[in-house]
Amino acid sequence: MILLGSTGSIGVNTLEIVRRFSLSVDVLVAGNNIELLNYQIGVHNPRVVVVANADDIPRVNHSDVYAGEEAILEAIESSSSTKVINALVGFVGLKPTLKAIECGKTVALANKESLVVAGAFIDSSKIIPIDSEHFGLSYLLDRSKKPTKMSITASGGAFRDVSPQKAEKATLQDALKHPNWSMGQRITIDSATMTNKLYELIEARWLFGEEIEYDAIIERSSTIHAFVGFADGSTTAHLAKANMQLPIAYALLGKVDEPIVGSVDLLSLNALEIESIETRKYPIWRLKDELLKEPRAGIIINAANEVAVDKFVEAQIPFGDISKLVLETYEHYSTLPETIDDIFLIDKEIREMMR
Repeated sequence: MILLGSTGSIGVNTLEIVRRFSLSVDVLVAGNNIELLNYQIGVHNPRVVVVANADDIPRVNHSDVYAGEEAILEAIESSSSTKVINALVGFVGLKPTLKAIECGKTVALANKESLVVAGAFIDSSKIIPIDSEHFGLSYLLDRSKKPTKMSITASGGAFRDVSPQKAEKATLQDALKHPNWSMGQRITIDSATMTNKLYELIEARWLFGEEIEYDAIIERSSTIHAFVGFADGSTTAHLAKANMQLPIAYALLGKVDEPIVGSVDLLSLNALEIESIETRKYPIWRLKDELLKEPRAGIIINAANEVAVDKFVEAQIPFGDISKLVLETYEHYSTLPETIDDIFLIDKEIREMMR
């Protein structure tokens, strides 16, 4: 396989499954964590390695190392591997997704932005979702029954128990205190604003079709990942311990007949706390219905959010201004993509406008 983002949490968990089931890795793509990358090279012996910055090439313990976006695309095209695990974070993950599909490969997708910004131009039949929420939805589908509603769950993020007024002035350190687990910086911030869940609904819309109703709720324990409601009035739920190795195992193996995670102890759950997502606390959520009606507008939201999050991380704006900037950009920018080339033009225009 080709693994993009090997040193992130998805990449590390993917390589755990690779090791456990004696799978092979043809290409490793990583960012700046060269120490961890060198360990991975020693264990998995990839044919080719690609890093983000050319300056890091001499530090990599491999004889065939390249750097940059074009090198990633070339590695995908030249590899005989038929599966690409895309765990890159952000808009940078789009071109590798497009290249992999162009080359006839299947994409095990953890890069949310690929579908959020360009779902209209991506053949979703070539996508296997790795997100636990979309995995849960897929797990519940039964061809003998017609699904009418799909709901995914959110933890509520770092400020679920903090007043909106206090959250608005929160620091980066505050925003990174996820209540349930440790994730990367960008996704933890997006969880706190609920942008991450907005993305996942757009992804679900492209993966499962427009005729289904989509929604999300807060489930504090992160034990329930998805609900599917059917035309007969019944609803099923997917429960599993929060561990990304489960969806990754299915993406890589297709079928899993042994325990990947421990079973959920139902008696230990006591009372499940389920809540609605309120726009008073999560202002970005007011865009949910509009984006599900016109998911092509995901390119506007993503470009604005990436710039706003960068500004917050660099202490240029307070936490509350992330959602404000995204909402303002959405209100003032109305161009929608008609072609895949438009995606890159719109992304560039919005970033320049916001800066």
